[in-house]
Amino acid sequence: MFTGLIQAVGRVGHLTSNTVGTRLYIHCPDLAGGISVDDSIATNGVCLTAASVDAEGFSADVMPVTLQKTALIDLDVGARVNLELALRFGDRLGGHLVQGHVNGIGRIRNIEITGDIWWIAIDLPESLRRYLVLEGSIAVDGISLTIAAIDADGLSVSIIPHTLANTNLGTRKIGDAVNIEVDVLAKTIEGLLRADPTLRKTWSHLESKT
Repeated sequence: MFTGLIQAVGRVGHLTSNTVGTRLYIHCPDLAGGISVDDSIATNGVCLTAASVDAEGFSADVMPVTLQKTALIDLDVGARVNLELALRFGDRLGGHLVQGHVNGIGRIRNIEITGDIWWIAIDLPESLRRYLVLEGSIAVDGISLTIAAIDADGLSVSIIPHTLANTNLGTRKIGDAVNIEVDVLAKTIEGLLRADPTLRKTWSHLESKT
């Protein structure tokens, strides 16, 4: 479990095909000292397991299905990636509960810059739009963000200078793919509504209106 508060921005050192998929090496010397083998690290919002660790970074194996379902497939050597270590019991939950299980890929539709503030519009798959709540939470490439606006095609978020300085969002451009994880609470509520016979009719009614 993660919070969506990025602890470091690493760089892809190399990508190597192997028998299980792709071995990804992330150069992150500022974070490497806190990583052990088998630790979970959210990498652009995708929960990966450290297979090896050295003083400069860590490596992780990425399964083919993960590459197919996430924007990790677009990574090249040198790409900047958002990193977060797993939440420990007793840590502050400054963002929101993030599982590291990407639900889909969004695509940046527009970027407007006003002074030091970036306003980013992101198109989402239709299957994810029903989970959007104005001023609710969403994880974009592992970053916990607040939904500032919702439209027919997706959402918009406003990015403050601190977030731009401490994540990879400042390097993003129109057309880029980003990993999206919707709020797990919204998905849990949906699951309960679908499973409970007394609520299923209400859920069907709600679905017909979306």
